[in-house]
Amino acid sequence: MTGMVDAVCVVHTERDSGVRRVPRTAIDKRPVDGRVAVGRLGLGGDYVCDTEFHGGAFQAVYAYQRDEAQRWSDELGRPLAPGWFGENLHISGMLVTDAVIGERWHITGAEASDVLELEVTAPRVPCGTFGIWAAEKGWVKRFTERTDVGAYLRVNRTGTIAAGDSVTRVHVPDHGVTVREVFAGTDPERLRRLLAEHTDPAPNVAARVQRFIEQAEAQVHS
Repeated sequence: MTGMVDAVCVVHTERDSGVRRVPRTAIDKRPVDGRVAVGRLGLGGDYVCDTEFHGGAFQAVYAYQRDEAQRWSDELGRPLAPGWFGENLHISGMLVTDAVIGERWHITGAEASDVLELEVTAPRVPCGTFGIWAAEKGWVKRFTERTDVGAYLRVNRTGTIAAGDSVTRVHVPDHGVTVREVFAGTDPERLRRLLAEHTDPAPNVAARVQRFIEQAEAQVHS
């Protein structure tokens, strides 16, 4: 499967978050021109304010799919520009929320000499800051129920990236468990397979999956 990077987005303006725990937010991301360096912890010119739940090697890059963004735009009745979801990469022609945990992407440009490799690691879990940013009633609940949450990625090979680059899926793990399945947690047997076969899960994914499994077991024995 091959897709395309429609936009590369980094922090435009740091804002008040509207929540007490972390008073500032870097959710306002907007497209930039030219090639952007991508290091182990993310894109040059980008950063996060809530370092407890965002950022780090397993959440270095956040991607969102154009089709999923368009569904929200149609439902809300207003345009949602690339970066509105806080994503770094706005991607078309490629499954994002339905990507498999651990699958790897190669991203290349026509004039780029390097090949950037990203690995799908985790779902985005919506927070109160996102709800305030969206300014839509019940936004976190609606976003959660839709489960079009996008994917976090780890940088396995550093490089550069720009709008128009191609995205090629070069490896898909046999377990087949997707970002959406990890977020929704509705099939504990598949989640058990993920833990058994995926040797290097993001810590928050391992904890989330284990919690879903334990909840399912508790229901069986209640």
